Amino acid sequence: MGFLGIFLMALGLSMDAFTVSVSNGLCTRNLRVSHAVKIAFSFGFFQALMPIIGYYAGITLSGYLQNVSYWVAFGLLTSIGIKMIYETLKKIQSDQCFSRDPISFKMLLLLSIATSIDALAVGISLALVDQTDIGLAAGVIGTVTFFVCLAGVYIGKRFGTVFEKKAEIIGGLLLIGIGVKILIEGLLG
Repeated sequence: MGFLGIFLMALGLSMDAFTVSVSNGLCTRNLRVSHAVKIAFSFGFFQALMPIIGYYAGITLSGYLQNVSYWVAFGLLTSIGIKMIYETLKKIQSDQCFSRDPISFKMLLLLSIATSIDALAVGISLALVDQTDIGLAAGVIGTVTFFVCLAGVYIGKRFGTVFEKKAEIIGGLLLIGIGVKILIEGLLG
């Protein structure tokens, strides 16, 4: 997969974390630069780590799934994209600030892991499809997520929830598009 494909995948993967960052920006009282960096770093780190874990798990499985690897990658990416869109459309507006501290270690750890599970599946897909340079992919995913989340915190502080749903839908569509591209390339050889 080329750099543009990796960048678009990173953008798609970062949308869940972006949405949570917007919410964190909205909920953090007396927001400081250090809070925004802490939030963005946490999401970026886990978004970079999970594809590496998934990649090595995928390499282990690749011998068993060699003949259907493009279908597996397509299925994983498409289901992640559909899930993102579905969950966005069914969300009920509520006060997300009820009683959580959005910058506590425990909360950031849980949110970072939860929003990066999709990146684990993407790592598996990358291993099954074309032996992408996982170091480059993880670096791009982590960096893009960091900057997207940094912006998300400030957007949340400034504009609230205006952008949340649109970002997740766009992220879902990007992942579906990449899944379709992988399937077409695999079928055409």
